Amino acid sequence: MTSDEARTHVRYTGWASRKLLDAVAELTEEQRSKGMQVSHDSIQGTLGHIHFADRIWYSRTVERLTLPPMAEMCTWEALNGDWQTLQQQWESFAESLTDADMERMVAYKYLDGTPGSTPLSQVILHLVNHATLHRGQVMAMLRQAGVKPPTTDLIFYLRELARAQSAG
Repeated sequence: MTSDEARTHVRYTGWASRKLLDAVAELTEEQRSKGMQVSHDSIQGTLGHIHFADRIWYSRTVERLTLPPMAEMCTWEALNGDWQTLQQQWESFAESLTDADMERMVAYKYLDGTPGSTPLSQVILHLVNHATLHRGQVMAMLRQAGVKPPTTDLIFYLRELARAQSAG
C-alpha cells in the first residue's frame, strides 16, 4: 500500500462513517438504542464500537489517548463530537505519511496486555475494513427500522472524489 492509497482509505472511512451518522441522526434516541441482537446490540452501540476501535488503533499507532469506558464512547454526543474529532486526527495523520512509513512496524499491547506488532499499512487496512463491516451491520439495522441507509461503498466515494476533482 502506498501512502496515497492509505490517505484515500482513511478519508473514505471518515466519509462513510459521517454519511452513516447523518442518516442515524434522523432516528429517535429510542430507535438508535433499541436492542436488535446484531453485532453490538444496537445502532448506537455498534457505532460506538467502531469509535472505540478507531480510538484504540489511533492510540497504538499515532499518539497515546485515554480510553474512556465503552459506554461513554457510545453516547450520541461522543459519536458526533469525539469520534468526528478522532476521524479528523486520523486524516491529518494520513496526510503526513510517506511510502516508507507504510512498512513501519507498529508495536502495541492488546487489551489483555499481550504485546503485538503490525505494519502500518496493515493497521490502516484493518481500521477501514473493521469500520466497513460494522457500518454494514448498522445499515441492516437501519433497514429494520424502516430507514433507507446511505450509499457508503468505496466506489461511490471514489466517484464523488473524481467529480469534485474534475469540477475544481
